[in-house]
Amino acid sequence: MSLQELLDMLYGTFYTTGISQLSWQHAVMWGISFLFLYLAIVKKFEPLLLLPIGFGIFIVNFPLVPLMGYFEGHGQLIRIFYHYGIEWEVIPCVIFLGLGAMTDFGPLIANPKTLLIGAGAQLGVFVTFTGTVLAGFTLKEAASVSIIGGADGPTTIYLTQQLAPHLLGVNALAAYSYMAMVPLIQPPIMRLLTTKKERKIRMKQLRPVSRAEKILYPILCSMVIALLVPSVIPLMGMFMLGNLMKESGVVGRLTDTAQNALMNIVTIFLGVSVGATMEASKFLSWKPLFVFALGLIDFAVCTAGGIVTVKVMNLFLNEKMNPLIGSAGVSAVPMSARVSQIMGQKYDKKNYLLMHAMGPNLAGVIGSAAAAGMFIAMFD
Repeated sequence: MSLQELLDMLYGTFYTTGISQLSWQHAVMWGISFLFLYLAIVKKFEPLLLLPIGFGIFIVNFPLVPLMGYFEGHGQLIRIFYHYGIEWEVIPCVIFLGLGAMTDFGPLIANPKTLLIGAGAQLGVFVTFTGTVLAGFTLKEAASVSIIGGADGPTTIYLTQQLAPHLLGVNALAAYSYMAMVPLIQPPIMRLLTTKKERKIRMKQLRPVSRAEKILYPILCSMVIALLVPSVIPLMGMFMLGNLMKESGVVGRLTDTAQNALMNIVTIFLGVSVGATMEASKFLSWKPLFVFALGLIDFAVCTAGGIVTVKVMNLFLNEKMNPLIGSAGVSAVPMSARVSQIMGQKYDKKNYLLMHAMGPNLAGVIGSAAAAGMFIAMFD
């Protein structure tokens, strides 16, 4: 072999490595992935979500990695997870099954007027929809972006896949990011919109809810949703099935599987798949970055909408509600309810708001799904 042939071979081999095609965009995305991993590992902000998302962002942002492309007509590893799990809308529905199996609708049944708080917390969805349209997005794109404020990852994925699949990665990443950062985003808004006196309001203990009520609720709720917003019944039907499994008490093995093994498996696939959509060539442009900024505004307005709804309701109620529970009207279950509890106890250590906040929190799940169903009916 001549020297020239050897050099050509080495040169060709070098160009098969990722080193030859590294760019500053890859380094930027590594930085973003490290931020997610830091929040998950060090700050412990929703590590079950942020750790696989962060690693998905990291691993896909190397040149030539066979993860999200196609080879001879077949999807590569993470592309398979993404195609069958997210593009086919399987993972969001399975996650809702697991969430339903972990949910107790007791607080919402005991205090049904908290449904209004969940509805009021969707304010940001419609404000952002209007602003996004004015910014030049299409109606379908605006609808998919605006649902981020509901802080409901599976619903965001479900709606975006139907209306604007090219925004799926950034929308899902924004939704799960803001879900995880609830303890950072919501407290300043809660302090701004409430007085010290309001934060100290104590609410009466909720009435006991019977087993029969808990069994009937998912059945009746499924019926209402199927009649009014049939387009979201794949999500909400699975949610109510999971809850019925739990409350019936007769399928313990299935409930345990939905709560644990199945939920853990799909969470891994979801996190890695969502993170892997954030390739530098797709993410580092004006539209995805603008979507991320809009999502933060959207989430802040939704939080404010829930708080303001409680304050308006208090004008007509004899037994006042603590406005801090309004921030739980977004669908970040149970993180936002915990934030309401923590904030309340900062001003009165004997004030227990968690169960009261769970009512609006669960109402937010239903509210965000209803908003998504309305958008699908209008634009799909």
